[in-house]
Amino acid sequence: MSDNRFKIVFDGALLPGVESTTAKLNLAELFKSNVEAIEKLFTGRPVALKRDLARPDAETYLTALKNAGIDARIEAEQPVAFSLDETHETEPSARPAASPYAPPRAAVGDDLPEYAELKIFTIHGRIGRLRYLAWTLVLTVAMLVASGILATAGFAVATASPTAGIILGSLLGFALFVAIVWVSVQIGVQRLHDLGWSGWLYLLNLVPLVNSIFPLLLLVLPGNTGANQYGAPPPRNSTAVKVLASLWLAFIPLMLIILMALGMNGYLDQLESNVDSSYESSSITSDEDADQSVIVNEEDVQSADDAAEPVDSPEQ
Repeated sequence: MSDNRFKIVFDGALLPGVESTTAKLNLAELFKSNVEAIEKLFTGRPVALKRDLARPDAETYLTALKNAGIDARIEAEQPVAFSLDETHETEPSARPAASPYAPPRAAVGDDLPEYAELKIFTIHGRIGRLRYLAWTLVLTVAMLVASGILATAGFAVATASPTAGIILGSLLGFALFVAIVWVSVQIGVQRLHDLGWSGWLYLLNLVPLVNSIFPLLLLVLPGNTGANQYGAPPPRNSTAVKVLASLWLAFIPLMLIILMALGMNGYLDQLESNVDSSYESSSITSDEDADQSVIVNEEDVQSADDAAEPVDSPEQ
């Protein structure tokens, strides 16, 4: 073997802060194998996960393993105590069936996909920023259409029986709400995975103030370019994804303009109502003052009449 060839060696060590269970699940995802087979690698003996690599390829494989929490290393080609590739090349009859060091069904480097498979209705996998926008737009449109259908159905039932319409509308509305929340969580968790973050961080949307900033981070921050502990990167964005994301980006300013227009109309209506109230109050006050003035004038006239009556002289 030439000196410029390298191998990836693993002896069961993990990166600081990585739990054994998490590392095994991540390694099983990379291996496309099961956890039982992966556990056989954690024996403490050195294992050649990939051999006969050029230096750039070795660095690529090592990055993927470190993102999965595995503390592997690159070594120059030399005999090791155990090799995955050699074991796979060995005939089944030559390998002990009950060996505790049996390798997984696939080697890491050979079976590590370039891009992950897209799955919408799951919390596993990764999606990028544009795909997150596109899927969110589709979800929003579906919610609006479903809400319109449910409202029409509830109104039709309510015309025949108001009680039945209220019950049916409440049940269907709650079911729609649960479905929308569930799909939103799945999409959000996949976006967090693309950033290399835990899906549990999605609960930050329930924290006041934080929930006004956190969604913006999901739209702005770029995802990991290579594989991480949550799998390979998502596929490249299709034309449909780019178009839907562009529509959503145009839809957001439009909604802001509409909300501002509605708020301005409400403010003008309130101002007009306050002006009308002030005018009516002024009119009522003026009328009361006028009435009071009339009463006072009548009293003055009466007093003047009393003063004008002839006074009997002493002679009379």
